[in-house]
Amino acid sequence: MATVRNTPVVVVTGASAGVGRAVVRRFARDGVKMGLIARGMDGLRAAAKEVEDAGSEALILPCDVADNDAVEAAAEEVEAKFGPIDIWINVAFAGVLARFLDVEPEDYKRVTDVTYLGQINGARAALKRMVPRNKGSIVLTGSALAYRGVPLQTAYCGAKHAIQGFQDSLRAELFHARSDVHVSMVQLPGVNTPQFDWIKTNMPKQPMPASAPYQPEVPAEAIHYAAHHRRKQVMVGFPTVQAIWGDRLASSLLDRYLGMTGVSGQQDKEPVASDRQDNLWTPVPGDHGAHGRFDAKARSWSPQLVANMHRGAIALGTAAAAVAGLLAFGRKGARA
Repeated sequence: MATVRNTPVVVVTGASAGVGRAVVRRFARDGVKMGLIARGMDGLRAAAKEVEDAGSEALILPCDVADNDAVEAAAEEVEAKFGPIDIWINVAFAGVLARFLDVEPEDYKRVTDVTYLGQINGARAALKRMVPRNKGSIVLTGSALAYRGVPLQTAYCGAKHAIQGFQDSLRAELFHARSDVHVSMVQLPGVNTPQFDWIKTNMPKQPMPASAPYQPEVPAEAIHYAAHHRRKQVMVGFPTVQAIWGDRLASSLLDRYLGMTGVSGQQDKEPVASDRQDNLWTPVPGDHGAHGRFDAKARSWSPQLVANMHRGAIALGTAAAAVAGLLAFGRKGARA
């Protein structure tokens, strides 16, 4: 008689720091078996220890997601150790904060290879295993910038826009095949992660989020939710909703507005240090955790996300309240 496997197997790319690290912590609470993909061994070891301390199992997979063969080998290793992959989450990305004409072509390509093709490579490795089994969930990590580009981030915004188009096409193919494999995309706002201390930049001031960021645990919860529910898209935070709908309604005006505010709005007061390291081509040594330097002003929850995740219950509650109101009105009218 076949043994029933009850413990889900989850793979997370970009698992060593930032949102990816917060995602690892969130899934570790479920007691899953996890494959952890990133380049930096210091962060990977620390993430694996957190998983094990939570009572789950972890497999460290040092890997550059821009390398398709390496991602495929990592997926093979996960299934050899833990069994079939149930959930694959693509979080890894890279960025350059600079004017388009100031970005070297090889740096531009690198951002595209990691941020766009990294998610394509992850999706390919997952789908090769999930489609034959007709089971599995893939989460693509997007951004408000997948719909609304901003200055100084042409490579990153272009990659996020590409992921959004990729998801549309891929989902259509899966529907055509009548596949039960699900692909969702979580659109993130600005998040308080270490990226602002290691993103490559040639601007004079330290990079920072354009608006008050959210703590990484907020998008981690959204990604966890997306992995377990059949939503095409989950938006995180009201600024994300504003950006997406603002672009639909007034895209040309936003071009002009961001042209006036977006360059200074993404730079902090402190100058960039002369010895500052970036992680575009090689990881910055050390364990950087999930949080960046903006804890004092980062938001730890999103009412919009809570409403989004519980929209069914909210709709039911609203309907129940409306019915109760009508009944009360009817009783009052009957007594009049």
